[in-house]
Amino acid sequence: MALGRNKDNKPMLISEIAQKEQLPKKFLEAILLELKRSGFLGSKKGAGGGYYMMKKAEDIKLAAIIRVIDGPIALLPCVSLNFYERCDECTSELYCGIRDVMKDVRDATLKILTEASIADMILREDTMQQKLESEKAESLSEEDFKGDFH
Repeated sequence: MALGRNKDNKPMLISEIAQKEQLPKKFLEAILLELKRSGFLGSKKGAGGGYYMMKKAEDIKLAAIIRVIDGPIALLPCVSLNFYERCDECTSELYCGIRDVMKDVRDATLKILTEASIADMILREDTMQQKLESEKAESLSEEDFKGDFH
């Protein structure tokens, strides 16, 4: 999100991203390295260095990011499109009710995640924040504005 908000796409230090996103630096470092290996991010060493996006925020879909960071999107390996494995306890994939439901869950989840981008998440976050700030402002009474402001 921090890199997606970075309009000029200048490299950002891990410490800067960690602070903005309130994440532990070691945890973030592993994620950024994986995203770099996958071609989503680039990095620059030295003064003015850090990580930057290789693609526009609107072109990076959440499904691709999740697959890089967490692996399969499907809840069961037998319905995974990219990480298929037959379940050990399965007697018949053809007649498995759990598998059938989990395929529906996978398809619905994939529909959302393949359509949503980093830019979409940023827009949603900004919209929610504006709505919250507006609701807070509306709930203030005249008493809240009285007093001595120095």
